[in-house]
Amino acid sequence: MKRVSILFVCTGNICRSPLAEGIMAHLAAETGIGLDVVVDSAGTDGWHVGDPPDRRSVIVAKRHGVDLSNQRARRVTPDDIESFDIILGMDRTHVASLRRLAPEARNVFLFGDRALGTGEYIADPYYGSERDFEQVYARLLTGCRKLLAALGADNAS
Repeated sequence: MKRVSILFVCTGNICRSPLAEGIMAHLAAETGIGLDVVVDSAGTDGWHVGDPPDRRSVIVAKRHGVDLSNQRARRVTPDDIESFDIILGMDRTHVASLRRLAPEARNVFLFGDRALGTGEYIADPYYGSERDFEQVYARLLTGCRKLLAALGADNAS
């Protein structure tokens, strides 16, 4: 069985990246495509280190059967760049921060490029409503499904 490790990165690691981590872990557990997917998430900034995900992320995830209860915010480290196969920033500021940590890294991508194929940013819902979190969930779900399918196809070849 092929193993792939994915790190999702946003600003504080309490909204977008925990949702992406939870969604991908949930989908990977459900698929059974012969792929061992290890997921984690981190933030570019350390404001929320040790905190659980934003309550709105937790509510939206739970509504869709995704559990975020064991997650705690952490800050991305240079070791992360070395140890993960794929690192996905939610917007270009995250990708830029990751590239400053490791300018030569070839495993850092924009989520919208690698997972969605659209180049879009995943908007930060922090200052929005629960509806904004629901919209972020929908985009992350679409991207994680596409990414998982692509990884499964890579594994099959």
